[in-house]
Amino acid sequence: MSKKFLLLSALGYFTTLAPLFAQAPSGGLDKQINDVVQPATDFVSGIVFYSIQLGDSAATNMPLVIIFLLLSAILFTVYFKFINIRGFGTSIQTVQGKYSDPTNAGEVSHFQALTAAVSGTVGLGNIAGVAIAISLGGPGATFWMIVAGFLGMSSKFVECTLGVRYREIGPDGKVYGGPMYYLTKGLADRGLGGVGKVLAVFFAIMCVGGSFGGGNMFQANQAASQFLTMIGSTSSSAGTVFGVVMAAVVAMVIIGGIKRIGAVTEKIVPFMCGIYILAALVVIGVNIANLPETLALIFTEAFSPVAVSGGLVGVLVQGFRRAAFSNEAGVGSAAIAHSAVKTEYPASEGLVSLLEPFIDTVIICTMTAIVVIITGDYDNAGNMGGVEMTSESFATVLPWFPYVLTFTVVLFAFSTMISWSYYGLQAWLFLFGKNRFNDILYKVLFCFFVVIGAAASLSAVTDFSDAMIFAMSVPNLIGLFFLLPVVKAEVTRYMAFIKGGTWKK
Repeated sequence: MSKKFLLLSALGYFTTLAPLFAQAPSGGLDKQINDVVQPATDFVSGIVFYSIQLGDSAATNMPLVIIFLLLSAILFTVYFKFINIRGFGTSIQTVQGKYSDPTNAGEVSHFQALTAAVSGTVGLGNIAGVAIAISLGGPGATFWMIVAGFLGMSSKFVECTLGVRYREIGPDGKVYGGPMYYLTKGLADRGLGGVGKVLAVFFAIMCVGGSFGGGNMFQANQAASQFLTMIGSTSSSAGTVFGVVMAAVVAMVIIGGIKRIGAVTEKIVPFMCGIYILAALVVIGVNIANLPETLALIFTEAFSPVAVSGGLVGVLVQGFRRAAFSNEAGVGSAAIAHSAVKTEYPASEGLVSLLEPFIDTVIICTMTAIVVIITGDYDNAGNMGGVEMTSESFATVLPWFPYVLTFTVVLFAFSTMISWSYYGLQAWLFLFGKNRFNDILYKVLFCFFVVIGAAASLSAVTDFSDAMIFAMSVPNLIGLFFLLPVVKAEVTRYMAFIKGGTWKK
């Protein structure tokens, strides 16, 4: 029995099974799946997101994994003498192609690699998560979110430099990179080969799981929910139809690999971010008289919060949590996309990658925060969810914004899915072998889960995958600590290349 026959049989089975998720009555198949997965979800989430209470209220609960990410970002920032600030100008010049050679090995340009990685992090967290953070921590949370975003730039720089340094390039020119490779090869170079293999396998398993859940089903579910609510659809099969259409569009992109993903994201990311930022600027412009007060509120409440749950610690926690969940700096996922860049200098892409948290957290998240604060809706949050709160804030000036928000959510979800499909694929091929059958099998499974995510409400599954995504940071950060000298050597080499002027030839 051929592999092709097995693959087609599996595809036919999945196609037949998918509608069952949409047709299941309330408390039916969705609930059964959630009930089965929930114990595992609670166990894994309890470990990954184990929290310590830093203050005197629940608002001050900080997951240890976030503390780990934050302390690592501070260490990397100091170790590389504030590369997130010193290297900012060089990163802009690099992403513009000033020092690039298109004949270098790789599959995508610096700009395409950046947009592919940004598309994997810019999503609902920038819309909903920020509003929730402000409702819990007050306007001052925005300040600490920005600080954490700046620190996260250093983490991205380190992991993405290593992603290129230890990548593998196949005979066909395809690139395979990411934490799986620098954990195995990099740690082996330092006499820790056995540890590196264990860490790499653990990372890859978590990455595959995260790609199917948080990078796929959750995105499809939220996009379907927002779209169907906007059009007022109550049909039991509407979610499946939306999922099938979304899966078909996703398939057309991901089948082409990172080259097509990069070609799509270099167009869609600036467009979707531009729409959102433009709308935010309109709201801010209409309320421009309140802008000085808003900025003062953000700064003063960052240090002396008044009537905010958790006090100063609560403000710190909410700001740092939102930044970590938004830009995923230190998780290692972005290093997979950046590894595919055309370059001979790993540090060149490390510098490009530090722009990612800046765009995601410092710009887009801050725009959301200012809009929510300047319109005063965070004071009247009530039982509103994050998306509703943000939508209400924009609608005070732009009554038609909920339609734009729906379009933006679908674009954000789509872009996140195509980037995470590549992350998961790279981890899948690392685990099961680099061949066409495994490549196609993963992509078929990924598209199937798009339909399931849109058709069903599998909360436990997506919660489980969120925990898997942040579990990726543990082996990744361990590897980064051991490989810092390698990154420093690569920075020195790239800076010598720039100063030498040979790129002008």
